Amino acid sequence: MLYQIFETQRSIMEPFSDLAQAAAKLYSNPLSPISQTPLAQRVSAAYALMHRLGKDYEKPEFGIQTVKVNNTDVAIHERIEINKPFCELRRFKRFSDDPATLTQLKAQPAVLIVAPLSGHYATLLRDTVKTMLQDHKVYITDWKNARLVPMSEGEFHLDDYINYVQEFIRHLQSIYGNCHIVSVCQPTVPVMAAVSLMASRGEKTPLTMTMMGGPIDARKSPTSVNNLATNKSFEWFENNVIYRVPANFPGAGRRVYPGFLQYTGFVAMNPDRHANSHYDYFKDLIKGDDASAEAHRKFYDEYNAVLDMDADYYLETIQTVFQDFKLVNGTWDVKGVDGKVERVRPQDIKGTALMTVEGELDDISGSGQTRAAQDMCTGVSDKDRLHLEVPGAGHYGIFSGSRWRKIVYPQVVQFIQSHAAAVAKAPSAPATVAPAKAAVVKAVAVQAAPAKTAPVAAPVKAAPVKAATAKTTPVKAKAVAKPVKAPAKVVAQPEVKVAAKPVAKKAAPAQAKAPAKPAAKASAPVKTTWVEAQKKA
Repeated sequence: MLYQIFETQRSIMEPFSDLAQAAAKLYSNPLSPISQTPLAQRVSAAYALMHRLGKDYEKPEFGIQTVKVNNTDVAIHERIEINKPFCELRRFKRFSDDPATLTQLKAQPAVLIVAPLSGHYATLLRDTVKTMLQDHKVYITDWKNARLVPMSEGEFHLDDYINYVQEFIRHLQSIYGNCHIVSVCQPTVPVMAAVSLMASRGEKTPLTMTMMGGPIDARKSPTSVNNLATNKSFEWFENNVIYRVPANFPGAGRRVYPGFLQYTGFVAMNPDRHANSHYDYFKDLIKGDDASAEAHRKFYDEYNAVLDMDADYYLETIQTVFQDFKLVNGTWDVKGVDGKVERVRPQDIKGTALMTVEGELDDISGSGQTRAAQDMCTGVSDKDRLHLEVPGAGHYGIFSGSRWRKIVYPQVVQFIQSHAAAVAKAPSAPATVAPAKAAVVKAVAVQAAPAKTAPVAAPVKAAPVKAATAKTTPVKAKAVAKPVKAPAKVVAQPEVKVAAKPVAKKAAPAQAKAPAKPAAKASAPVKTTWVEAQKKA
């Protein structure tokens, strides 16, 4: 019933929103006599804000027309590679008539970006895609709005999500031999499940797996999102947030978690910030600051565009990830497309390098939640691990904006290309990463934690960020090794922190591991300091 009430309210408000837009133009157009009246600019700004608050926001476009590759403009053609009932695999094909640039483009690795299905469209990762197109062949999962999927297409479960990801990986492998996979926020959990199942079957797995700000272990540093999921029962979610799609949509009758409820939750997390943002927009219109006003419009065109999620997928995600913690407890069984049920075993992943990224101020996926993947993937060798923590960065800052472009991306592209070069038939082309300026970053070399039969290691305590020192903190494994601190070289830059955080390793107690060689330098001056491995007491 709530969905029908919301749609009725939206339909009533739509003509008033359009009228407000027309009035705003009438009071702001210099050719209109009304624009010359006193307070015309304030009246125009008020009407413009009213239009923004009342309008309906549809799915935005990626709108990526060109990217720079070695200072050369490369044209982008966006196309649908695979069309599934609930998702489109979208490719951003690059074109150039410059022979040298074309040769470079062909040699670059293929990357599958798995976008979150958590209320917003995949276009939220527009900046992620545009940046990665400089050095990679890029594909992205573009999830569909469940209210637009007819009932005849059936239900959509978390298991289906995992099966989609596996199908997309195999598709890229069939074209390029192999690929790399990047997941942002929510998909880190199903992506780890997908790669784990492929590894358990003996299938070829992606060369690298980069996980950014995701709830791998939602028990660590719980946020308000985690608390809501744990404080309410499964039945509460099923009875209070699940509704049927109204009759005026193709998916009429489908049980969904409506996007407008998710949007309400997003706003409720920081209501003051959003109120101040809209007031600033009003003042920018009065001052005639078109650049700031346009930046506001672009952000909220994206932020306010939300989609519905199939009820089965949503409820299973709540239960699996945030209530039962099935991944970290080793109790997660997934049904494949052939109907066979298999246990998710992250420890079976061996041939895939693992990188995890966290933001210090992330209020959606708390500190340590993503890094927990390092403790679970015990089969990954020490040299194929990296953890990156970005102090001062929030949830969106690790995949969008200046911190993403100047701090996170240089580390990601170096990690991907260093592992792609080892297996590529042709040498990888150099990265076109813009130099990073003074920024705060902490890169961590991670070693595998020993595991006998337990699928996960003990909880990890996140290292505190200090203003002037780089601190090394070992991750506690089940058999705790006495930490031995080694000196870490701190880069002499204002507010730059670089630290390595090795994990104690159980094997070979009588022989200390030799210091690892420094990683290949990226074009950014932010360095990664590798500290001598911990020796067992």
